[in-house]
Amino acid sequence: MTKGPIYYLGSETIRFIRELGEILLMFLQAVRLTFTPPFRFHNLVKQMEFVGVKSLFIVVLTGMFSGMVMALQTYRGFRTFGGESLMGGLVALSLTREMGPVMTALMVNARAGSAIAAELGTMRVTEQIDALQIMAINPIQYLVVPRIWAGIFMVPLLTALNIFVGIIGGYFVGVVLLGINSGIYMDKMIKMTELDDLVQGMTKSVVFGLILTLIGCYKGYNTYGGAEGVGRATTEAVVISSVCILIGTYVLTSLLF
Repeated sequence: MTKGPIYYLGSETIRFIRELGEILLMFLQAVRLTFTPPFRFHNLVKQMEFVGVKSLFIVVLTGMFSGMVMALQTYRGFRTFGGESLMGGLVALSLTREMGPVMTALMVNARAGSAIAAELGTMRVTEQIDALQIMAINPIQYLVVPRIWAGIFMVPLLTALNIFVGIIGGYFVGVVLLGINSGIYMDKMIKMTELDDLVQGMTKSVVFGLILTLIGCYKGYNTYGGAEGVGRATTEAVVISSVCILIGTYVLTSLLF
């Protein structure tokens, strides 16, 4: 019997629900094992360096040019009705609420999330994860827990840096290149940006850090099919995490705004 579109739709829906449940179970298990000895703090520090410190360059570069491009675009729009003075506030507000958390998460996902999936996937297909189990080491506790907490801790710090650098880039374009009055630029930025905006951005970055590390760990941990499977798992991890980040920013904005 020929399998129709309804069959494929149903099978993909079932697979999606099953994977969603497995990801949730991995997260709950990781939370439980976080407070279960032995505590391997050196693993956490190592992953914080990998996720955070080694992502500094790409985050700073992205933040700088995001702020500069946003300043150029808003200046062209505001110039039509003489509202150039609002440019500083809009750049800071956009970076703090949306652009900073989203761009940081996407860049960290592209660099660290893909590496997490590839590393765990390679360990799975080369039976290193099975070896850990034989040595009575819980692979979730040893491999997944430090990576998840590294994402939760480091992505907000990288987001704050991204926002700061982006504001500097916007200031450079607006004040130095386009000639907007420095006092007016800073005054509008301070008046239009509130602490709640920063809290909203940091809240999003915590969630995004959890998403990209959790999905990367899940895809890598459940890899099969040798080298081809590692490539497939890495690609799926990056794509799914990126989509979840973009969907998540809308959901969180609707809840927090």
